[in-house]
Amino acid sequence: MLLAPMEDVSDPPFRAVCKEHGADLMYTEFISSEGLIRDAIKSRQKLDIFDYERPIGIQIFGGDEEAMAMAARIVDTTNPDLVDINFGCPVKKVVCKGAGAAVLKDIDLMVRLTSAVVRSTNLPVTVKTRLGWDDSSKNIVEVAERLQDIGIQALTVHGRTRVQMYKGDADWRLIAEAKNNPHIHIPIFGNGDIDSPQKALEYKNRYGVDGIMIGRAAIGYPWIFREIKHFIATGETLAVPTIAERLDAIRKHLYRAIQWKGEKLGILEMRMHYASYLKGLSHVKEFRTRLVTTDSVSEIEQIFADIEERYAGLPALVA
Repeated sequence: MLLAPMEDVSDPPFRAVCKEHGADLMYTEFISSEGLIRDAIKSRQKLDIFDYERPIGIQIFGGDEEAMAMAARIVDTTNPDLVDINFGCPVKKVVCKGAGAAVLKDIDLMVRLTSAVVRSTNLPVTVKTRLGWDDSSKNIVEVAERLQDIGIQALTVHGRTRVQMYKGDADWRLIAEAKNNPHIHIPIFGNGDIDSPQKALEYKNRYGVDGIMIGRAAIGYPWIFREIKHFIATGETLAVPTIAERLDAIRKHLYRAIQWKGEKLGILEMRMHYASYLKGLSHVKEFRTRLVTTDSVSEIEQIFADIEERYAGLPALVA
C-alpha cells in the first residue's frame, strides 16, 4: 500500500498519520529540481524526512536534464530510500514549465531525464506517470519498457491522461497491459479512484498490479490503509473510525504540524484538513467554522472537546 505524493498535502505531519494507520511506502510532495538548485526555502523544506517514515521516497520534477541530475545528487545527501520522478502532474503551472505531465508529449525526453537521474544517484529510481497526454497518445506500455531498460526499479501509473486531469473514471486496463507485458519485470503499481477496501481488492485481483497507491481517499481518512489490509487478509470490513479515533488522528496531525512548522503556520496549514476529517458528521459546520477561525491551541482543544461531547454515543458516521 503506497501513499501518493500530493502537493500541499503529503507533508511530514500528514505522512505520520498515514504511516500509523498502515501506509507501507510513502513519498514527499513533489519538489522542483530548479527550486532545489536555487536553494529555495520551500523546496528544501520538502526534503525533511524522518526515520519513522521509512521506507520513504523523495519525488522530484523538472524538464531539464542537467537540473534533474543536480537535484538527484542533492536528494542523495538526505538519504531517503529511493528517488521518484514525477511525469504525471497535470497542473498548468507545472506543465507550462515543460515538467510533470508535459513530458508525456516527448517520450525521448522522458527517457533522457530519467537516465540523467539514474546516472546521478546510487538510490533506486522510480517513476510516477499517467497513461499518456491524451486519448491519442496512451503510450504507457512503451514508456514502461523504455524506462525499465534504463534502470528504473518500479513504475506507478495513474489511470488517466493529462487531458482528463482528475475527471472521469481511471482506466486500469492499460496499467494491466503494462504489468502483464512479458518484457516487464519491475513492479507496476496502480493509482486512481481506489476509495474502498472492496475496490482495492477487486482492482488488485482484476488487473494484477504489484501494489496500489492511494491518494485523495487518504485525505482526512488515513484509516483507508488499515481497512484495505484487513479486508484483503480476512474478507471482513472494519468498523468506521469512532469520533474519539477521528479526534485522536486530528490532534496528532495538528501537533506534528506545529512541531514541524511552528505554532502559527502549523495551525494555519491544518485548517485545510478539518473538513475531510469530520466529513459525514451531521450539523458539523459550526465546529468547522470555529476550527478555521481560531489561532489558539487551547481554543482548538476546547472545540475538540465540544465535538466529542456533541457526538458521544452516536454512530461514527451520520447520514
